[in-house]
Amino acid sequence: MNLHNLQAALRDIPLGGLRYFDNLGSTNDEALHWASQGARDLSVVVADEQTSGRGRLGRKWITPPHTALAFSLILRPTPDEIKYPARVTGLGALASVEAIAKFGMRAQIKWPNDVMINNRKVAGILVESVWSGEALDAFVLGLGMNVSASAIPPVELLSLPATSLENELGQLVDRTKLLHDVLSSLIAWRSKLGMDEFINTWDASLAFRGKQVQLIKQNETPVNGELLGLESDGSLRLKVNDKILTVQIGEIHLRPSV
Repeated sequence: MNLHNLQAALRDIPLGGLRYFDNLGSTNDEALHWASQGARDLSVVVADEQTSGRGRLGRKWITPPHTALAFSLILRPTPDEIKYPARVTGLGALASVEAIAKFGMRAQIKWPNDVMINNRKVAGILVESVWSGEALDAFVLGLGMNVSASAIPPVELLSLPATSLENELGQLVDRTKLLHDVLSSLIAWRSKLGMDEFINTWDASLAFRGKQVQLIKQNETPVNGELLGLESDGSLRLKVNDKILTVQIGEIHLRPSV
């Protein structure tokens, strides 16, 4: 992966700009700074190696060189994205699921921001915001995906079982093609973000649908319930005993009940 190859592979994607780094602390940090300096919509930051990446809830996400797809996309918010900000996380997840499907593998979304193959995490999404006073100025959608087996962190650092595209497919995947497919799918779904089709497709891609799951929030008693699906705003709907509970995206861990 290098800048020349990326420019050639992404020439049919209407990017606002492209920055590539052999080594970078965090693509999200770079994109947040770029967005605050006026980067155009659909500007993207790509790194071969990421040394200080992070996931949701401050978890570390390290990307060794040549092993993973790590990028952050700047989105100047549309009216639908302002109305349904939680759907932006679903946008990254859906695009990942579709891109993985092009390589012949079925992936699912562990709400709200993880992508799984065979119940093992292969990718994570982190959406952050840039504000101008009280006005939302930009979303930064960061995505990290394990491509080769050596991208998988040591077991002691994992909160969930993990895998890679190489492990699941039995061969290496071209990261540049993968990036193209993710971006192409993301842009296509973005135009439908305010539609029922978007939330229905996200809903249909959920992992653990109809199964017992456990929600864990810091300093609170874990909640066990049946995962029913999504609300229109992207929040999760659970059946807890005889009641329906709606859970917003936040500092929540979701996992199958044991």
